Amino acid sequence: MTPGPRRASRKSARAKPLTALRRLLVGLFSAAATFGVVLLLAVLWAFWIFQGPGPATHEGQATTVVLRKGAGLPEIAANLQRVGVLRSRSIFVAAAQLTGAARALKAGEYEFTAREPMASVLDQLKAGRVVRHQITIPEGLTSDEVVDILADFSGLAGVAPTPPEGSILPETYAVQRGEDRAAVLRRMMDARDKLLTSLWEKRAEGLPFKTPEEAVILASIVEKETGLASERPRIAAVFLNRLARGIRLESDPTIIYGISRGRPLGRGIRQSELVAQTPYNTYRIDGMPPTPISNPGRAALAAVLDPPKTDELFFVADGRGGHVFAASFAQHQVNVKKWRVVEAKRAAPEGTVK
Repeated sequence: MTPGPRRASRKSARAKPLTALRRLLVGLFSAAATFGVVLLLAVLWAFWIFQGPGPATHEGQATTVVLRKGAGLPEIAANLQRVGVLRSRSIFVAAAQLTGAARALKAGEYEFTAREPMASVLDQLKAGRVVRHQITIPEGLTSDEVVDILADFSGLAGVAPTPPEGSILPETYAVQRGEDRAAVLRRMMDARDKLLTSLWEKRAEGLPFKTPEEAVILASIVEKETGLASERPRIAAVFLNRLARGIRLESDPTIIYGISRGRPLGRGIRQSELVAQTPYNTYRIDGMPPTPISNPGRAALAAVLDPPKTDELFFVADGRGGHVFAASFAQHQVNVKKWRVVEAKRAAPEGTVK
């Protein structure tokens, strides 16, 4: 018995929905596969942008950018792209958010090399590896002069007050752009306190200092008397020997400090200034002046707290950048006469001194 026309039409009706469903599923799978491939390619592209070489930068080999405090992630990304550090601002934002770095980015001045990977840029910002500048404070400057150096450094902010004389340790300090001048000065003062505490605890016996600050006063005079580190212990010993014997220090730098607070006079000391009665004229007062006259460095502080054993009481310039020392006044007079000859030759026109 063969199927009738009505039965065949029922089978055909059922087949049409199945065929349509298959086509729909195939289309969906095809679209999903295409989307997956596109998504994979997009992820691979983003990963390459993130990990691969960055742009050449607008400024050549390196680019410096300052990120302000309080800047949000979009602003940071925009600034970095503007100066040519990033290839894609959106990928940087997404990477910072996905890795959690967005909450840890630090403000400051950064330097990025040409073609630096975005991953490295993000890591620098997260770690806060800002550009460090250096400020060098030479030994023997007064506190006023140190504050002048801080004021002239344009990368710092705020105003630093003038601290007590001798309270700063002359050294080279690393600072970052935007750092407060008063905070930098505080670090210099803390460094001096730390060093002085250490040297005071290991000081030699029999020194005439009641407090560490008294040692700083003498160290400041030693610092101003010579620019040669090798001479500082010997000069410290001379001054300590004079103090022990009740002999006045007779140090020219103390007179200058009493006149100009240590700033160069631009001339020699006048006779009237040499005999003037001031708290800093060690030709006229016994012992040491009331305060330091400069900020002494490590070598001068160490010299007065652990001086060599000598019997020398005098020194005078030798004409070659150093000094000649003597234990007796008679020998010192001989040395002074030699120095006067050197002075005369320097002052007179060539050929007038035989």
